[in-house]
Amino acid sequence: MLIVHVHVHVRAEAVEAFIDATLTNARASVQEPGIARFDLIQQTDDPQRFLLQEVYRTPGAPAAHKETAHYALWRDTVAPMMASPRTAVRYENLFPEDARW
Repeated sequence: MLIVHVHVHVRAEAVEAFIDATLTNARASVQEPGIARFDLIQQTDDPQRFLLQEVYRTPGAPAAHKETAHYALWRDTVAPMMASPRTAVRYENLFPEDARW
């Protein structure tokens, strides 16, 4: 499993629109065969900051995800909402075993 944490800082006036757009993307993303999880998490002490936790089944799944229409729509919709560029960090799963996802 490949786990990607995407850190997002959204402009204050765009928080609700960002959540709406991201939930639409997340719901479509979990239907992709290469995605095991797609979580939207909002920071409690700074509600303008979010974490997308994306868990991919194969190394090629992130590229396949970025080719989908729902990702392109999300990317283009939320781009003007950003307070700063989003960043991503990749992780390798250690536990639980991949088969338990």
